[in-house]
Parts: sequence; C-alpha cells; structure tokens
Amino acid sequence: MRRWWLAALCALVLLFGAAGAEAAEVLQVRSGTLLQVGDHNRTYTVELACVAIPEGGNPAATEWLRAALPRRTKVNLRPVGNDGGTLVARVQRLGPADATGGSDLGDGLIAAGLASAKPSC
Repeated sequence: MRRWWLAALCALVLLFGAAGAEAAEVLQVRSGTLLQVGDHNRTYTVELACVAIPEGGNPAATEWLRAALPRRTKVNLRPVGNDGGTLVARVQRLGPADATGGSDLGDGLIAAGLASAKPSC
C-alpha cells in the first residue's frame, strides 16, 4: 500500500511540475486551505501546505483565495506530501505578475493576516 502511495505521489509531482500548457487549473476554492484543481480530464483535491487557519477565520481565508484564484486560473503545484488521500502542496499562481502572481498562495494568506505558518514547515 505504501509503495502505491509513493508511486502516485511521484506521478503527481511529474504531472503538476510541468509549466505552461501542462499546468493545473483551479476548478473550485472549497475552503481557506482546500482547492479542487484539474488537468485535462482529472481532478484533485489539494490542501495548501504549511498553512494553519485560526478558528473562525475560514470564511475570510476562503474569500481571499476565491479573489486570488478565480475559476480556471492556472497554478503550479509543488507537492510536499498527502493527508488521507488529499494532495498537500505549495500552490503558486501562474500568469501576469500582480498581487498574487508568482507567489505562494499560502504565503499570501499569511501576509494578509488570515493564516499562520505551521511550525513543522
């Protein structure tokens, strides 16, 4: 079972590590730390790595992410692990350099005061 997860994670790293035409795109912001992303005909649930949302702060973090990542926004995922079948990754918006372009979205939530960095990262 462990080998299967390792193989799947390696495949995701190769799949999401590509740039430009092979980039994943945001299908939905589900919460302050969860995204639904897709590439071609597959979808994945992705949890933002190294980010902790304080209790009661999820609605504001969700709205911030929805503003930063409109539907169909291209993103680059840098996997760091998995949590019960959910890919845990650093997420970087691709495209024009603006307030969120080119930066890690988890770092953006922290800079906006909506999250804190997990001590283990």
